Amino acid sequence: MARQPREPRGPSQRQLRVGELIRRKLSEILMRGEVHDAELNDLMITVNEVTVSADLKIATAWVLPLGGEKKEEAIAALKRCKGQLRHLTGKDMTLRHSPDLRFRIDETFDRMDATRALFADETVARDIAARDDDARDSDDGDGDG
Repeated sequence: MARQPREPRGPSQRQLRVGELIRRKLSEILMRGEVHDAELNDLMITVNEVTVSADLKIATAWVLPLGGEKKEEAIAALKRCKGQLRHLTGKDMTLRHSPDLRFRIDETFDRMDATRALFADETVARDIAARDDDARDSDDGDGDG
């Protein structure tokens, strides 16, 4: 009997636990200024999420500098200190190998701002209100009452 192709699934519990452990450790390291790089220590960087590959070999840290400014400088500084950050995060972890760290800008807040602006648009607000009215009218007129 032929195997059925598997549907893509979300991350495993292990991936989520390892990602959260790395996120906390990276946040502590950056907050304490444990890396010997003056430019990186001058930046206030938030580590919002860390996603880990299925084989736990690659960890992608989704970061954002405080205020959303100097994004390119923050990524460059993090990439420059990647080896030291990998060593410091892997010290207390019980994994066989420390995952390779990759850094990306977290654009979640930008997307949230764009969504808020969209909902604030007069035309969109009117369409939502009309849809809500239509839904209420169909619930009231179902004949069960």
